[in-house]
Amino acid sequence: MASRTLSRLTKALLAPALALGATIGLASAPASAAVWNSCAQWGNTSLNGYQLYNNIWGKGAGSQCIWANSGTNWGVWADHPNTGGIKSYPNAKKVVNKRITSLGSLNSSYNVTVPSSGAYNTSYDIWDSDHDYEVMLWMNYNGDVGALGSYQGNATLGGHNWNVYKGRITREDGTYWDVFSFLRTSDSTSGNVQILPILKWIKDTKRWWGDEVIGDVQFGFEVTSSAGGLNFQTNSMSITSS
Repeated sequence: MASRTLSRLTKALLAPALALGATIGLASAPASAAVWNSCAQWGNTSLNGYQLYNNIWGKGAGSQCIWANSGTNWGVWADHPNTGGIKSYPNAKKVVNKRITSLGSLNSSYNVTVPSSGAYNTSYDIWDSDHDYEVMLWMNYNGDVGALGSYQGNATLGGHNWNVYKGRITREDGTYWDVFSFLRTSDSTSGNVQILPILKWIKDTKRWWGDEVIGDVQFGFEVTSSAGGLNFQTNSMSITSS
């Protein structure tokens, strides 16, 4: 399995602008998607408490369009070539900005429709406020994709069973951040996940970080290849905290 290289956030900040081809229509998107759509590389909007982001950042990316009926019902049509390396991470984000010990709960529900071909994962991407740590929760994945870093064992947390990986990414200025990846042991396209127990396990059991401020929680599709054009749809989702 191919190793994941750089995160979507830092690639978006550091990589040069991509030479994207002409924008395409939204013929593949549901006809009901009338609230918002964008084929722009960094197209984004805010809908009912969530920020949606097209986020095409990877080398050699093709065309991609995002549509949304709401912040929790949205999808993407993506046509990225069958080459290695992550091309995009279209996502919906909810800002949290609370310390782990200040959180009483952090939960999410998800229901997605994903293609049977292509290379991608459906994942949560959780950042601390300083971007020193990144936590990924892979709910399903397909094709030649894999987690960054070394295998740390298996854990049952937040209502799911995971294979856990730990890695590190170095920025161009020599600083770095740690990445903790939790890959569900069997694919899931709908369900609920309790995120807070996972964050506490990283802090209290593994001691990989301290009492971090959780900045935001993202949910989306990390696409490596989708040649010919594939649809990824979030039928419904929610991210709640207290």
